[in-house]
Amino acid sequence: MQTYLHGRDMITTQEWTKDELDTVIDIALDLKKRRALGEEHSLLRDKVLAMLFFFSSTRTRASFEAGMAQLGGHAMFLDSTATQIGHGDTWKEIGEILGRYDDGIAIRQVDWEIGNKYIRAVADASRTPVLNMQDDWYHPFQALADLLTVIEKKGDPRKLTVNVSYAYAASYQKPVSVAQSEILLMTRYGANVRLTRPPEFKLQPEVITQATENARKYHGSFEIIEDFEQGMAGADVVYAKSWGSMLTTSDHDESAKISEKYTDWIVDERRMDMADEDAIYMHPLPADRNIEVTDAVIDGPHSVVFDQAENRLHVQKAVMALTM
Repeated sequence: MQTYLHGRDMITTQEWTKDELDTVIDIALDLKKRRALGEEHSLLRDKVLAMLFFFSSTRTRASFEAGMAQLGGHAMFLDSTATQIGHGDTWKEIGEILGRYDDGIAIRQVDWEIGNKYIRAVADASRTPVLNMQDDWYHPFQALADLLTVIEKKGDPRKLTVNVSYAYAASYQKPVSVAQSEILLMTRYGANVRLTRPPEFKLQPEVITQATENARKYHGSFEIIEDFEQGMAGADVVYAKSWGSMLTTSDHDESAKISEKYTDWIVDERRMDMADEDAIYMHPLPADRNIEVTDAVIDGPHSVVFDQAENRLHVQKAVMALTM
C-alpha cells in the first residue's frame, strides 16, 4: 500500500503505478464496507471539491456529490454555461482561482481534441489536485469502478478474457474514452484483453501501444478483433458499448452514417451465450436499450451494471480521500 498520494492528479490511470492503483482498490473496498455498516468516515471534513461540467451527467455528478458528502466535505457544482468561461475565464484562471478556493478540482470536458488538453492545462495551473471526470481520451474513474467490479465478481483479473467491444448506438457519437481507459487498466492487471471493433472505429495509436506494452509487462495479452461474435466467444467479461469513429472522420454526421453499417453489433441473448457460461455483462450506462444491448441481457442474470455504477462512488471516494 502506498501511504502518501496527497496532491496527486488523476487524469489517467496510466500515470499511476500499479502499487498506487492497488491502494485505490484497497481503500475503495474499505470505504464500501464502512458505508455498508453505517460507520462514520468523515475523512475530508471541511474540504471542498469544485466540479466543473462542460457536459451533462447523471452518475458522475451524483456519485461525486454523494461521495464528498459521505466523506464530510462539500461538492461545488459549476456548469460551464453558467460561469464566465465563455467570457474570458481561461484554463489558467480556472486552475489558479479554483485551486485557491477549493481543495480539489474535478472536470468533465469531452470535446474531441480539446478535453484532455484542457484538463491538463488546468492541472498545470492548479495548486490542488485535478480529477478527470471524463475527457476525450480517458475516463479513469469509470475504469477503476469496472476493475473493482471485476475483482468482486470474478476474482483476480489475471488470465480472465475481457472483451472490450464496440456496439452500435443511435443516440450520438460517443467518446472513445471508456474503451481506451478499459484496455489500459485491464492490461495492467494481467487480463487477456480483446479490443473488438469495426475497422473504422480505431482507438488512439498511442493508447494501443501502451496497452500492448502493459500486456507484455504484466503477462496478459492484448489483441484487436474485427468480428463481433469472435470477440464474444468464451469471454469472461463482456464490455460492449458504442463510441464514435473519430479517428476515421471528425464529422459527426459522417461518423453516424458509418455506424449504421454495424446495427447488428448488439449484445443479445444469442451473443451472450457465446461467452463463458459464468460471464458478466458490463456497461457504463446509459445504454441504448435494444440497440446496444437487449433488455433481456442488461436486466438478465449476467448483468452487473448497477453494481458497476455503485462502484463509481467507492473508487471516487478512495481517490478523493487519498489525494485531497
